[in-house]
Amino acid sequence: MADGMDQQTLALQIQEQEEREERQHFARVINSFKYYKLHCLKRLQMSKVSYLQLNDQQKSRIPSYMDNLDTIQTCVIHNYEVIKLMLQDCQYMFLNKDECITDADFERVKKTDCAPPTAEEMNKVKTTLKQIVRDWSEDGRAEREACYQPVMHAVLTRLGSRKPSEVKILVPGAGLGRLVFEFARLGYSCQGNEWSMHMLLASNFILNRCQERQSMVIYPWVNQFTNNLATKDQTRRSMFPDISPLQISSDADFTMVAGDFTKIYTEPNTWNAIVTVFFLDTAHNIIEYLEIIYNILIPGGYLVNLGPLLYHWEGMQKEMSVELSYEELRKVMLDIGFEIEKEEMNVRCSYTQNPLSLMQNFYNCVMFVARKPIPRGAHHDGGS
Repeated sequence: MADGMDQQTLALQIQEQEEREERQHFARVINSFKYYKLHCLKRLQMSKVSYLQLNDQQKSRIPSYMDNLDTIQTCVIHNYEVIKLMLQDCQYMFLNKDECITDADFERVKKTDCAPPTAEEMNKVKTTLKQIVRDWSEDGRAEREACYQPVMHAVLTRLGSRKPSEVKILVPGAGLGRLVFEFARLGYSCQGNEWSMHMLLASNFILNRCQERQSMVIYPWVNQFTNNLATKDQTRRSMFPDISPLQISSDADFTMVAGDFTKIYTEPNTWNAIVTVFFLDTAHNIIEYLEIIYNILIPGGYLVNLGPLLYHWEGMQKEMSVELSYEELRKVMLDIGFEIEKEEMNVRCSYTQNPLSLMQNFYNCVMFVARKPIPRGAHHDGGS
C-alpha cells in the first residue's frame, strides 16, 4: 500500500513538474514577443552607427538613408502594437482547468540566466509575422496555393463523394491554421495540431479575434536589411486576414490542439485522412511519425503529404535526429504497410519567402498519397 502511495505521489510530482515547465515555456514565448520592439531597435541602431562612420561626402550620396531608417522604426513600432493585441489575455490559452501563466512564471523567465530571449527565439517571432502573410494575406496566396491546393485536391478526389461532416481530417503541423480552416469551410470535420506556441498565439489571434477582412496591417519584411531591390520593399505592408474567419459555419467541427503530435494522437483507427504539409521532417524520428499515422488512420484512410526533407533537428547537440532520403522513407512506408497511390517529385514550393527579395529559396518537394489498406475480408468505410 505504501509503495502504491509512493508511486502515486511520484507520478503527481512528475505531472506538476511538467505542468510547471510547460507554463514557464509559454511564459518564455510570450516574453520573446514582448522583446520584439527592443530587439528590432537594437538592430536598427547598428545601421545608424554604421551611417555615422561615413564621411560627409559619402553621407551626401545617400541623402534619404536616415529617413528610411526612421520609416523602418515606425514599421517596427506598428508591428509591436499588433503583437500587443495578439498577447492580450494570452496567459489563459491552451492550459487545462483554471490554470494560467502566473506572475511567478514570468519572474522565473526574467532571471538573469533566462533573459533576454535567444536569437533563435527572436527568429521565431519574426518568422511568425511572415507566417501571417503566408497563411492569411492576399500577398501569400501564390505560395499558399502551391502547397495547399495539391493536397486538398488529393483529399477531395478520394473522399469528395462522402458527406463532408462524416469525414475526419487531421492536419499535424497546422501552423496558423489556414489549411485546417479551408477543409472546415468545405464542411469537413477537421482538427489542426501545432506544437509551436509562437504559431498558436498567432493562429488564436487571427481565428478568434480578427473578424473583419483586411482589418489588420503588418510590415513583415522590415527586418530584412539585405537583398532589397527597392528601398521601399523593406517597409511595404501586408494586410490580413484576406478572408474573415467568420466565413465558416458556426456548427463546423473545426478545432486546434496544442502539443506534441507523438503524445496526443494514440487512438487507433480514428482519422479518414491525415494531411501533412512541411511537417514530416519536423520529427526527431520520422519513422515514429509514420508508425503513429498508420496506427491512427482508419483502414482505407489516407496520408497526403507535401514537403521537403529538411530535418529540423539535424546536427543539433543532444537532440535525436533520424535523417532519411526519400528513397529510404518510401521503403519504410511500404514496410509499415502503406500502399503508395500517388507520387510527384519536384513540386516547387517556397516557405515564408519574400517575393521581391533578390535572393529566392525554393524547395523541390515530394508530394505523395499513401493509403492504409483495408484488411482482406473486412469491410470498412474509412476511405472511399
